[in-house]
Amino acid sequence: MENFTKYEKARILGARALQIAMNAPLLVKISNDDLEKIKYDALKIAEIEFESGILPISVKKPLPIKKEERLKRIKDKKVDDASVEHKEIAEEEEIAKEGEIMELANPDDEEEDVGGNSGEEE
Repeated sequence: MENFTKYEKARILGARALQIAMNAPLLVKISNDDLEKIKYDALKIAEIEFESGILPISVKKPLPIKKEERLKRIKDKKVDDASVEHKEIAEEEEIAKEGEIMELANPDDEEEDVGGNSGEEE
């Protein structure tokens, strides 16, 4: 018997129990006494069939697809993107420095508070 996940097992049992509930023939011979004990429960009958390993239900498990593209190309692309980001940051810093130099060149534009008060009243 294959190793099924709990989800696969639940799906198989549910499908088989539905078949049994719709009067599908049983794949395992179960005596009337045993059927009365389990109260003709379709899910319990499906469990008995599943544990015996005779259910003709299979599960397809697709394997991951192998990519042909090399990882080196992806790394090169990331490095290129990073170098572009560094250039943009350097340009922004240069513009900010130019703005600071402009502010220092025109100190008369702002009035200084000689008394040390920032204009707030206490």
